[in-house]
Amino acid sequence: MSITFVVSGFAVGLLVGLTGVGGGSLMTPLLTLLFGVNPSVAVGTDLAFASITKSAGTITHRVRGTVQWHIVGRLCMGALPAAVLAAVGLHRFGPLDARIGEIIRYSIAGSVLLTVIAILFRGRMLAWIHRHPERQLQGRLAAATIAAGAALGALVTVSSIGAGAIGATLLVMLYPSLEPAEVAGTDIAYAVPLTAIAAVGHWWLGSIDWSLLTTLLIGSVPGIILGSWAARAVPERFLRGLLAVTLASVAVKLLH
Repeated sequence: MSITFVVSGFAVGLLVGLTGVGGGSLMTPLLTLLFGVNPSVAVGTDLAFASITKSAGTITHRVRGTVQWHIVGRLCMGALPAAVLAAVGLHRFGPLDARIGEIIRYSIAGSVLLTVIAILFRGRMLAWIHRHPERQLQGRLAAATIAAGAALGALVTVSSIGAGAIGATLLVMLYPSLEPAEVAGTDIAYAVPLTAIAAVGHWWLGSIDWSLLTTLLIGSVPGIILGSWAARAVPERFLRGLLAVTLASVAVKLLH
């Protein structure tokens, strides 16, 4: 089974390297659907997985100067307290209980569907914002960013999904003047403390499988490297379409 997890980690890492999104959206459903891992354990393990892999990405973006740290700070002001409160709520209601596991399962499905929407319509949303500059937030931008961070913090802690494509889409909508590299760098940078705190919460809850985490990392690191190297050779539109179809199928399977 460990070899299977290594291969799965490699496959997810390859797709993340090629497209930049899909880590939590694929890994958590993969663990629950294909391997029958308890939803809470799948979420906790994936959060620990994400906090480690995203740390390397943050270092790279920091060196390149593509992280807007003031935006990272605003997002963390909302996301980190929300993550703590969500972890406390899971502890209060029993994350490993079968009924709570079912709720988490539906939360994962909903998060995956939101990710699909973000992938498919991000370009159109950005175009609409540029056509209607009067609709952009001005004085309320900081408060809106904190609120978006809080929503993402709760979503990520419960489902492990949302810090990637959904977070990036919110950044594009709130800060349309950001360059694509800055969107990616800022999104990854705020996700590191968020996933780390959420992972600590799940460690406190006892819902992290450390041996599973190790095998996933063994496969994902070379997968991400290979995917990043090959990204320019594969059309992005094709990859994002493939990812959207895959995630939609996963969400339907989770709901049924």
